Amino acid sequence: MEYKIKKYTMPQEFELIGIEQLYNDNSDKLTTLHRIGFYHILWFQKGNPTHLVDFNPVKIKPNTILFLNKDTVQRFDKKGGFDGKAILFTDSFFCKTETDTKYLRSSILFNNLFSVAQIQISETASLFADLFKLMDEELKNQSDSSQPYILKNLLHNFLLLSERERQKQDVTEIKKGPDFDYVMLFKDVLETNFRKLKQVSSYAKMISVTEKRLNQATQKTLDKSPKQMIDERVMLEAKRLLAHTNESIKEIGFDLGFDEPTNFIKYFRKHNSSTPVEFRKQFASA
Repeated sequence: MEYKIKKYTMPQEFELIGIEQLYNDNSDKLTTLHRIGFYHILWFQKGNPTHLVDFNPVKIKPNTILFLNKDTVQRFDKKGGFDGKAILFTDSFFCKTETDTKYLRSSILFNNLFSVAQIQISETASLFADLFKLMDEELKNQSDSSQPYILKNLLHNFLLLSERERQKQDVTEIKKGPDFDYVMLFKDVLETNFRKLKQVSSYAKMISVTEKRLNQATQKTLDKSPKQMIDERVMLEAKRLLAHTNESIKEIGFDLGFDEPTNFIKYFRKHNSSTPVEFRKQFASA
């Protein structure tokens, strides 16, 4: 499922919308599993919903801001009764330079190496509200060549403020350094190649590092081996495809680099304690 979001010159894609309005207009789709093709910032100001993010339930309290990366599979709470504000934007809107792209990929807000990013705001709520208001007012101005850059800079400030809040609230802080840099390099090549490459040696070679050094970096940064990260990424994609597409088990397995359906089924069961068919039925009936 995809929402149509406003397009601005150059072209740019960015929208502000009330969560209640978004929910009411699309409740039949939003309350089923759907994959999002762009970034979401969901500021729940009212209500206590449980938001499903890549098959993990996230319990929401009032004044929680949730940050969802593109390609995430999500589902809104069927009970409703919540409201707030949403910011939707695409890569093409934010990434004007290589630095912008690197920022989004490594941000603690939109990085699938870490847990789903959320912050609880209270004392700083007025600062977030002010930035949201400035973006909203800018959107009401007549569109010109400056508008996308003004909006992008306001959004960047919103993200920087959010990162500061998350660092205050998150007990597991990731320290920047050579280990983190290796992990981010590995993550980038993994994201592009996980469908066809499953061996740690292939990735180590791609980023010009030994397997031992790569293992040291991932263990120290995330307490995971490179093989665990590969398996987790393959399994996440398998679950996403099983939950939100009608592709057959054979087609999904082939898409993920398994020549035989039986190999894919064995792999899935090893890492999830259920077969692909059982997993699909679980979420089809949810």
